[in-house]
Amino acid sequence: MAFDFDTPLRLRGNHTSKYDNIAKTFGIDDPSAIAMWVADMDFKAAPVILDAMRAEIDRGYCGYFGNTVPVDEAVAGWLKDRHGFEIDPSWVRYTHGVISGYGDIIASYSEPGDGVIVFSPVYHAFYRQIEAMGRVVVESPLKVENGRFEMDLEALGAALKGHEKIVTLCSPHNPGGRIWSVDELRALADFCAVHDLILISDEIHMDLTFPGATFVPTLIAAPEHVDRIAILMAASKAFNVAGAETGIAIYPSAEMRRALAPVILDRESTPNRYGMTIIKAAYSGGHDWMDEMRAYLAENFRIFSARMNAIPGVSVMDMNATYLTWVDFSRLGMSDAELLKRSVHEAKVIPSPGTQFGTGGGGHLRFNLALPRATMIEAIERLEKAFGDVQ
Repeated sequence: MAFDFDTPLRLRGNHTSKYDNIAKTFGIDDPSAIAMWVADMDFKAAPVILDAMRAEIDRGYCGYFGNTVPVDEAVAGWLKDRHGFEIDPSWVRYTHGVISGYGDIIASYSEPGDGVIVFSPVYHAFYRQIEAMGRVVVESPLKVENGRFEMDLEALGAALKGHEKIVTLCSPHNPGGRIWSVDELRALADFCAVHDLILISDEIHMDLTFPGATFVPTLIAAPEHVDRIAILMAASKAFNVAGAETGIAIYPSAEMRRALAPVILDRESTPNRYGMTIIKAAYSGGHDWMDEMRAYLAENFRIFSARMNAIPGVSVMDMNATYLTWVDFSRLGMSDAELLKRSVHEAKVIPSPGTQFGTGGGGHLRFNLALPRATMIEAIERLEKAFGDVQ
């Protein structure tokens, strides 16, 4: 292996959200706690990114960023090479993180009081952004069929009230690591066309597929609906550069780009210089690092899943993408408070509470597996001890 994912980094006390916010968020201040909640990795960034950052610092200029064309072309090249997704670089826009881009689309295609659909349980920031903008969260609960999430478009169609304007898709899905099939994506896009809904496809986890799995961008699955589909993505999750707070929006529709132009102009901002440096470096030279990291994550999941599934009453949802695994503790008959107490206060392992992810999250915890394997195994051993006495 050419890259090192096993050596722990000194993260605690170094402005690392997932460690330095444990005490404030969970009420424990224990230096032995293992953070498995915030969705970033405990891995050092790819050498190609660190080299580019050093060169940028050595240049000595920290002013406004201009001429995005080389970065646009790097984004387009990555999408074509990795996903067979050919885009025009002129379709690319940059945002202050994916959720900022999400807010841009909500602002452009809805009004306060309008409904924004989410498939729950799902990434909790969607709820926060929808509510902060005065829109109404409309949950469409996912079904669990054959151990994986499934959309129920028939039930969603029957429940529509007419005020819904936007559908939010998380692809691959967070939590649960589900890669939606071409047929599912096409069915959802057709549904949006029938009901005149804009479809936002958050594809920030697209590069985190396990070896052998294939991610299909929504626009490849449903090109005939290009006028109503917006793609949000970033290098942040896949390359562990979330601190750069730079998201990418793909707007193939000229009409959509025109509709969003006033909102984008209103921000009166240029992209983050260092975020753009990172994107260009990652998408131009990060292929080898990405492939090794994906294999490492897949093996982490294999180990975690086998060990946790062996605990009576515990079930890990199978997944083939992301590093965010969804664990069902509901058969243990514990309250959500008791689940957290055992994990956080007894095992000293910090997950994300399932209740954060909306309807369907109760009785579950989400664990981040993007950490050195020895650390993950220690966390598993603690969880086995904390939950092993329950029959």
